[in-house]
Amino acid sequence: MSISGIDRIVYGVEDLEACKRFWLDWGLKLVREDSKSLDFETINGCEIFVRHKDDPSLPPNPLEEGPTVRQVIWSADSDASRDHCRSVMKNAPGFAEADGVVTCIDPIGLAIGVRKTKKRPIDVSGAQANTIDKAARVDEPSPNYERAEPVEAGHIVFFTDKLDEATAFYKKIGFKLSDSYPGYGNFLRTSDRGGHHNLFYLQLPNGKIGLNHVAFKVRDIHEVFGGGMQMSRCGWKTQLGPGKHPISSAFFWYFHNPNGALVEYYADEDILTEAWEPREFKPGPTVYADWAITGGIDGNTRRQASAGEAPSSRFVSETKS
Repeated sequence: MSISGIDRIVYGVEDLEACKRFWLDWGLKLVREDSKSLDFETINGCEIFVRHKDDPSLPPNPLEEGPTVRQVIWSADSDASRDHCRSVMKNAPGFAEADGVVTCIDPIGLAIGVRKTKKRPIDVSGAQANTIDKAARVDEPSPNYERAEPVEAGHIVFFTDKLDEATAFYKKIGFKLSDSYPGYGNFLRTSDRGGHHNLFYLQLPNGKIGLNHVAFKVRDIHEVFGGGMQMSRCGWKTQLGPGKHPISSAFFWYFHNPNGALVEYYADEDILTEAWEPREFKPGPTVYADWAITGGIDGNTRRQASAGEAPSSRFVSETKS
């Protein structure tokens, strides 16, 4: 029994038209729209729903003011996995069940749900890499992408003032601790075997609660670059990237998002199993990024857009209140 990642993310926003432009440039497929709502999906059918922040269908009491994530629905790989989650969630505030989805409010106040997954099997592949000991790509150039087409929403990150309580709750559901910043943050994956993390909770000294970012998995590092440069050509602002995380090993590129907070392209993360032993790290900018480009890459010149000062905060992705 296991959770197999994110099935749906629901945003409450202020400017539907800007949000529509952003997700189309980002590479999502628009599958339904009306004057008050937008439904997008990734290649594998992971859903991104966008609603006006005053839409009565949204869960009440958002984590923060302004545009942000209002609900996360997690993928159960079977009815039995969903039923296991129900046994934990039924004791949480706001528990309900309808149309095969069990829902509640998690310890930080976020509306969550679990359903048997609606994501579909896919057949996509990324570029092979040639290393000193293995030539995996022969008589074949590596690809160049004019834009990205995300495979799935791979992970989500929230600020919390209840790190231990939130971590304990998700571990009861079945999430596994991958790595941690003791006292500051925990990386959690949804099952024993899978990508480095699907959920990351970060606790700051100021007690901030809210969204940090949603991350979308793409095929390979080349698609991270191609997607990022497309977003730059379209006028969207880089927060940081491209770069590489030392903890998950993933290559990344972050953008400011009118839907709320930040959004990330990433590829080539570590894959873990039940044999993995969680590690502990001390927060710091060099622990957050092996390397990173400030200001991004201009999509037309294919050169760094601008330079800036080196980060000094413990977490480079820390956003201002």
